[in-house]
Amino acid sequence: MKVLTRYLLRAHVGPFFFAFAALTGVLLINVLARQMADLAGKGLPTDVILHFFVLSLPSNIALTLPMSMLVAVLYTFSQMASENEISALKASGVDLRRMILPLLGVAALIAAGMVWFNDRVLPESNHQWRQLMVDIGQKSPLLTLNPQTINEIRTGDGISRYYLQAAEIHSTTNRLEDVVIYDVSAPRLGRTIYADSGHMAFNANQTDLFLTLYDGYLNEVSFDEPENFQRLAFRTQVIRMEGVGNELQRQTGGGYRGDREMTIGMLQARVDTLRAETSAIRETAQLTALRDLDYVLGRPADTNAPPPSTGVYNPGLEGQDAAGATRRMADEMRSAHERTLSLERQTRELRVEVQKKYSIAAATLVFVLIGAPLALRFPQGGIGMVIAASLAIFAIYYVGLIGGETLADEGYVTPIAAMWATNVLLGALGIFGVLRMGREFTTPRGGGLGERLGGWWRRRFRREDEAEG
Repeated sequence: MKVLTRYLLRAHVGPFFFAFAALTGVLLINVLARQMADLAGKGLPTDVILHFFVLSLPSNIALTLPMSMLVAVLYTFSQMASENEISALKASGVDLRRMILPLLGVAALIAAGMVWFNDRVLPESNHQWRQLMVDIGQKSPLLTLNPQTINEIRTGDGISRYYLQAAEIHSTTNRLEDVVIYDVSAPRLGRTIYADSGHMAFNANQTDLFLTLYDGYLNEVSFDEPENFQRLAFRTQVIRMEGVGNELQRQTGGGYRGDREMTIGMLQARVDTLRAETSAIRETAQLTALRDLDYVLGRPADTNAPPPSTGVYNPGLEGQDAAGATRRMADEMRSAHERTLSLERQTRELRVEVQKKYSIAAATLVFVLIGAPLALRFPQGGIGMVIAASLAIFAIYYVGLIGGETLADEGYVTPIAAMWATNVLLGALGIFGVLRMGREFTTPRGGGLGERLGGWWRRRFRREDEAEG
């Protein structure tokens, strides 16, 4: 049995790594196609582009590793069946179900490694990837300006803010046509600059942006003294925007983390915080409702502070004061309810992410269970069967995963049920197929999908002929 185990594992190595490389490459090409618009024309150095692809790998590996296991199992068992190896093993008295055990052991090791990978490597890579994309997006604001659109430009001090609009922006010459600049740096001062044309350039250090405007005028008005309106015409005007750099400024760690950028510990801590905040809001809303109700009814409030009423029924409260208190209470209850719903949704989303880290790793085991019986069921399917079955199972699994995530986020199902339902369904089908492997087996001369459909079609017409006779 040890010889068979070693042979079986060696037979899976080649298809596994081939499928892993092919699937990961396809997903990387897809990432490149989606992000090409953000990368093109930025003048990025080679190491930054390589870093971009390296950071894109973990999110792809988390998907392609279980998929590769399924492809390897389907291909290997299909090949063994078509070359009569399965028939020879069965004739020698080997229980086909025992052949699954070594693969399940390897799949369990891969699943355990994926749990660590999804918890430690994937969140950090997602965080660094998002930071890198933000840094790339902030590089060279000229290339991110759109014509006939109001574009925001922030300076490095975080105080000065400009909105630029131009009818035409020539990226090759850095020339602008029909320029309008709204300077909103001063909160009580409105300043608008109009120019026939302009030119953009950076200083030698690529940190400050110089905008040279030609043939225009400046309108300035104070919001405190709107009657003091000023208009200044100019032939040439230079505006310096400090801290708007053209070189890539890399962030160094820290910062906000989304739910897919957190480890399991971070997610659990955030869930506890949100639950505590939700409980506090509900308790505060209840106390507020009781306080306002006492006020409307003219009863003394159960606090150490003086009651808002005289403590006895006051007919005057039936008028404007009572109506105002009622409206205020309704507004507070509505605000508390909306805030509670928002916090509960955030909590569900975080719990979904926790379960997803485990369920995707467990898919490796599920794919082994369902792949081996399926391959032996259609031994003549060849590579076409492998591709078709893989795509079908991938589609079912990930549609179920995404659909379950949506349902869990909306609160229709629990996060555990949403993330594990597809695993349980496919796993049950796989176990059923594995149990039947020892009882029935299709030889390589039969069992192809086309032959099975043809046999069904012939039996159907045979029954019709017998009925007519």
